[in-house]
Amino acid sequence: MSHGQWLLLPLTLLAAAVLAVPLARYLRLGAILGYLVAGLLVGPAVLGLIPESNSIPEVAELGVVMMLFLVGLELEPRRLWAMRRPIFGWGSVQLLGCAAALTAVGIATGHAWRQSLVVGLALAMSSTAVALAVLAERNLGRTTAGESILSVALLQDIAAIPVLALVPVLALSGAHGEGDGRTWLAAAKAVGAIVTIIFGGRLLLRPALRWIARSKTPEIFTAAALLLVLGTAALMQLVGLSMALGAFLAGVLLAESEYRRELETDLEPFKGLLMGLFFIAVGMGLDLRAVAAQPLLVLTTLLALLACKTVVLVAMARLMKIPLAERPAFVILLAPGGEFGLVVFQLAQGEGMLSGAQNSALVAAIALSLALTPLLLTLGDRLMSRKLTRLGQHKKRAEAPPTPSPIILAGCGRYGQIIGRLLRANGLQATALDHDAEAIESLRRFGWTVYYGDATRLDLLRSAGAETARILVIAIDDIGQSIEIVRLARQHFPQLTIVARARNVQHYYQLRELGVTHVERETFESALLSARTVLALSGMEPAAARRQAMRFRRHNIELLESMVPLQRDENALIAAAKRGLQQFEELIAAERAAESYYRGKRTSWDGKQDAEPHA
Repeated sequence: MSHGQWLLLPLTLLAAAVLAVPLARYLRLGAILGYLVAGLLVGPAVLGLIPESNSIPEVAELGVVMMLFLVGLELEPRRLWAMRRPIFGWGSVQLLGCAAALTAVGIATGHAWRQSLVVGLALAMSSTAVALAVLAERNLGRTTAGESILSVALLQDIAAIPVLALVPVLALSGAHGEGDGRTWLAAAKAVGAIVTIIFGGRLLLRPALRWIARSKTPEIFTAAALLLVLGTAALMQLVGLSMALGAFLAGVLLAESEYRRELETDLEPFKGLLMGLFFIAVGMGLDLRAVAAQPLLVLTTLLALLACKTVVLVAMARLMKIPLAERPAFVILLAPGGEFGLVVFQLAQGEGMLSGAQNSALVAAIALSLALTPLLLTLGDRLMSRKLTRLGQHKKRAEAPPTPSPIILAGCGRYGQIIGRLLRANGLQATALDHDAEAIESLRRFGWTVYYGDATRLDLLRSAGAETARILVIAIDDIGQSIEIVRLARQHFPQLTIVARARNVQHYYQLRELGVTHVERETFESALLSARTVLALSGMEPAAARRQAMRFRRHNIELLESMVPLQRDENALIAAAKRGLQQFEELIAAERAAESYYRGKRTSWDGKQDAEPHA
């Protein structure tokens, strides 16, 4: 590459990621699919901005190594031990059950058992990144389904390493026969290298890191961690195993050290980008002509992937006693393929177990399964909402139909439950909406009228009686969903008076811009109470502390309202905030001076003036 042209590769990759990923997230397709599309566009198959095919595996290898290092860094042994039963129990059931079903399909269609086993194990793995992102987006992390998905994802993260180690062994045994001594020699070398890294690292790692940390040079500490990653990766490559295995072991070793938090802080900004590097490389290597030449193979692979995993996951959901309303999320988030499957396919192709056309078809099937995830989630929510409604109607068939409530409460978390309990204590009934099955079931037992589902859906709002209700309380903590509900209510149910929860000042401005006049910031009142307590503990009279807190409350609300028209002018907004703060401080200073003056003039109980003024 000539002078100056070496910048072409990083510039092209970064530009593609910056353009494609935000667009994919805007379309609710996920960042992984965005990276794949970005790599596809800049690769040889479409625009040809990076035509050298020999650069693709190098980029992919670096992305895999760094991705597996970060995964290992997050897998703290204590955390794994605390969750050992669900992880190694149900996680193993999911992985082995799905792999067995997919391997059987591969063998039944005439493929070799080694190839079918590798493909089955790869397709059995789900996307940890996609699953955890959706759980966070829907606030399902602490539900039964959320914890089950996390357990399965952790098992897959752990199992990815043995699977990666298994691919070269199967390839070597297939090339030289079952009883070839070189297979056992390679396995012995692999075990020896792993044992050397684990025990050598445990004895030498912490003293070495402690010595490096004493230099008080952060960049050298980070460089030492990267040296460890590349060194262990090179050792794995030397004995014929994947470099990703060495990177993972390096991450686990660092996860056990006291320097783990510092490393996570240093590497966190690069985590998503390093993972994206691999997906871009996979997209670059996707051969569209091979996919177009075998559309039936791609379609059948996709259907087999979703069908086999769905059957296993539905059975697991029943045995695990996951609430009925949470089962669609559990099944749909684990049914598609995942990023580790792409890693396995890349390695299998390098070992000669898969052809380029087969690899492209399998990668395309995983990409399509990830692209279908948002659509399947929406469909699953609607079907489950209808099923739960039918079940509720069946249970109450002999009862009189409930009278629609004039109040709808969207969001039954801690914030919404406090509102609901106060309403109920005063004889007011509210119809509750939430997508947390456990919260819904708990409220149902207390006699609430509840609906499971996403409150941003117009049909769910209609079912809850939004057309006849008078008040809509939005207690959802997600800002985007809150704004979407306000827009739906304003457009379709203009008679509703909206009372909204605001996460922060920016959320407050957005709600006010949409015409919502009853807005409460979620932490404002509790912070005022804490400040009032601190004033009292600092020596101020309790009544005076309460008065100061209420005065600050009035001033802050008035200032915030005056700044609503200025929200799109940042300079004017900052200037107004500074003026308001200065005015309030001057007001409090004047009041304190006046209070001090009158305190000095006050008379005692017998009517005589104090001899000396109080300071």
